[in-house]
Amino acid sequence: MTIESTNNEVIGCRNCQRLVAWREQVAREKTRRFADSDYWGKPVPGFGDPQAQLLIVGLAPAAHGANRTGRMFTGDRSGDWLYRALHKTGFASQPESVSRNDGLKLRNCYISVLCRCAPPANKPTPEEFNNCSRFLKAEISHFIKLWQEAAKPGAILCLGQLSQRYTLQQLSDTGIEIPKPRPAFGHGEITDLSARLRLFSSYHPSQQNTFTGKLTEPMFDAVFAAIQQFISQK
Repeated sequence: MTIESTNNEVIGCRNCQRLVAWREQVAREKTRRFADSDYWGKPVPGFGDPQAQLLIVGLAPAAHGANRTGRMFTGDRSGDWLYRALHKTGFASQPESVSRNDGLKLRNCYISVLCRCAPPANKPTPEEFNNCSRFLKAEISHFIKLWQEAAKPGAILCLGQLSQRYTLQQLSDTGIEIPKPRPAFGHGEITDLSARLRLFSSYHPSQQNTFTGKLTEPMFDAVFAAIQQFISQK
């Protein structure tokens, strides 16, 4: 399955009744700040370069962020942090991400999430994660094959502990041998899965982490600098 066909399937998905009802309710009712916005209100497809060496895996779209704009990490404060860091390290053409039509381009980077629909209280259920897992598995399979055929280093960045847990499961399901014991989550942790495949871990740039100082910009920037150094190896 290609990235394009995966994204088309994502957009048309209505498998999870709770998520369908919530994302469409949010799109109808909106919020005062965005009362004049035309909400996307559908599952959010992946975004970026289909030939990328970096795959980023987040959690789920924000109700008034990607559920409104239709693009990963676009229109919310988590996205402000992410794209600023990507721009500093050469992965993004600009530091701002406000709409699907703002001209932003990703270079050598692709962004995905575990759950494609905005969930109530930002908490998908295990069943909803499982329903969505086939999309992430298709993306991971695409990039693993790409990196192997091109004999280039490939990096996967997990934003948060849940992202790492489910991403490791999808990697295992695609035939990648996972170290035992399984890698523990921690900000800045690095796990070599093969000579040219490396898993990076970071705290999620959620307000819960950034407002409290658990995640600072230098901490976040250091992760992307390490990734850029790794994938630039010959």
